[in-house]
Amino acid sequence: MNRTLILAASILAIVIVVGVVYAATNLGAPPQVACSTAGGVIPIVAGENFWGSLVSQIGGAHVNVTSIVTDPNTDPHEYESNAADARAIANACLVIVNGAGYDTWALNEIAASNTPHQTVLNVQVLVGQPVDANPHFWYSPYYVNTTVRAMYRALVAIDPADSSYYRQQYAALNSSLWNSYMKQEQLIKQQFAGTPVAATESIFVYMANATGLKIITPPAFMEAVSEGNDPSAQDVATFQNQLNGGNGTVRVLVYNEQTVTPLTQSLLALAAKNEIPYIRISETIQPSNFTFQAWMQGEVGELQDALNAAALGQ
Repeated sequence: MNRTLILAASILAIVIVVGVVYAATNLGAPPQVACSTAGGVIPIVAGENFWGSLVSQIGGAHVNVTSIVTDPNTDPHEYESNAADARAIANACLVIVNGAGYDTWALNEIAASNTPHQTVLNVQVLVGQPVDANPHFWYSPYYVNTTVRAMYRALVAIDPADSSYYRQQYAALNSSLWNSYMKQEQLIKQQFAGTPVAATESIFVYMANATGLKIITPPAFMEAVSEGNDPSAQDVATFQNQLNGGNGTVRVLVYNEQTVTPLTQSLLALAAKNEIPYIRISETIQPSNFTFQAWMQGEVGELQDALNAAALGQ
């Protein structure tokens, strides 16, 4: 064989290898061949139960969804995967991860299994955010809509024969999301835009943006708590001063009950002492048998009640 033929063969081999790896790991790309299903049911793994709830509502009877992080007593930032998680991911046709450093363990398992023709939806990539972005994307109604649309398209690509079914399920979910909580967020924005609020953690930032509320907590404080670090003494003093009536006068405190520390507990107590209404929010669906939108509806409703109470107390 002459050098030209050898070179051509080598290039072809490289292209084939690269193509296989791309098909297995490309974020959001439709699978190249039908994946392995049992009884026509698509195996799906979601890193967290909020994404799992949404995809299960689109897939309905045609999917079997395993959500890995579901325990309300677990900080998802600190979750460590196990052998059962690895098997579930390796056997899934569709895997949904949050990204942005929130579930790196899942990305590691995906890379290790290297399952051929597996579709992976990375929400951080879908919504065009960098790896170091605030990872709490499910609290943004805009990012939820983008992700739900990608889920629908992935299911149609995997199972085109049932596309009309998925279309109906997708439409029903969109209607439910709007009527359950997204519409209420818009009403809060109309009534309370610009209202100063505080938050113990960055989880609330996207909902604050959607409702037009103004978070006055030092961003570095929220980020430190989110990452499990100690905020600076200056940021702690600023937060305490805000709860005591200075620097903008906090109207409502939003408290993440899944990243609790002695410091955040002391701030909650300070808010109660100063008769500042507060709400508790979480990083996973609570109760765990709720749908995503029922969970969000409850939290948005509590936010509305707290803002109403703060307005009456003026």
